[in-house]
Amino acid sequence: MPTSRLDPIDRKILAELQADGRMTNVELAKRVGISAPPCLRRVRTLEEAGFIRGYHAKVDSRELGFEVQVFAMVGLQSQAEVDLSKFEQRCRDWPLVRECHMLNGEVDFILKCVAPDLSTFQSFLTEQLTAAENVASVKTSLVIRCAKDEPGVPFSVMEERLNRTA
Repeated sequence: MPTSRLDPIDRKILAELQADGRMTNVELAKRVGISAPPCLRRVRTLEEAGFIRGYHAKVDSRELGFEVQVFAMVGLQSQAEVDLSKFEQRCRDWPLVRECHMLNGEVDFILKCVAPDLSTFQSFLTEQLTAAENVASVKTSLVIRCAKDEPGVPFSVMEERLNRTA
């Protein structure tokens, strides 16, 4: 189901679930203007097609004792695909690394890390990240505060774009 095949109801379902993944199918159906059985079928189709990858609670890391959030910019010695894949796997294995993105440009990867305290992050940085095979450089930036943390995509922008081309 390519994105061009998503109709307005599918996009509305995705937008509603992105805003509140805990609502019942009956409530979702009411919000998108269809009955519950076809709504459930559409949700299952969107899940199977990979548009919906899962459901989770958005937890407050600081409330849970993870006081430190750091972005680490990592440069590798080799950018051969096998080396990139190995590094990505290492990142998936490190619990403190919550996100790992390969970049184009000066930096090969940016990692979003959380830790309960600075000494825990420092240990991870010196004993694991900088010591990892193929890592040439690591630059870190400690997050002072977060001004915006909005998951997902801005469906309103897509709707505006579709309305302009229609």
